[in-house]
Amino acid sequence: MELILERIAKRKTYTIGRLYIQKRVDDEFLAGTENQYLCDTLEPTWRDYEHGAYKVKGRSAIPEGRYAVVISWSPKFKQWLPILLGVPKFDGVRIHAGNCPEDTEGCILVGKNREVGKVLDSRIWVHRLKQKIVEAKEKGEAVWITIK
Repeated sequence: MELILERIAKRKTYTIGRLYIQKRVDDEFLAGTENQYLCDTLEPTWRDYEHGAYKVKGRSAIPEGRYAVVISWSPKFKQWLPILLGVPKFDGVRIHAGNCPEDTEGCILVGKNREVGKVLDSRIWVHRLKQKIVEAKEKGEAVWITIK
């Protein structure tokens, strides 16, 4: 399963994105992939690492790239949560519940962006995303996220 996080609003204190699931399309007229919208995301401030920006501890979004995703136990949140593997200069980057920039130190919050600078209904969307990841893993699929 391939998740796509497209960052759409890079603001001074937060970053809003859209999370998609990439689906294979196989019919007689179309072949390839299409992205199915799942929910919105909230991250800390985006930084242009490719052009010399520095990570600010607890206040920086992770670099663009493609990362493996697994579900593991989070001692901090005391629950099973998705974690991104191999993120350069970051450790423990999770996808978890939260509503505002103060709720993340580099992780990805999921929900619906119905208020400026926030995502809402976050716990519901974490649960739905975890279900989709578990279903993919049960089918023997690897799970990846590409962040643009």
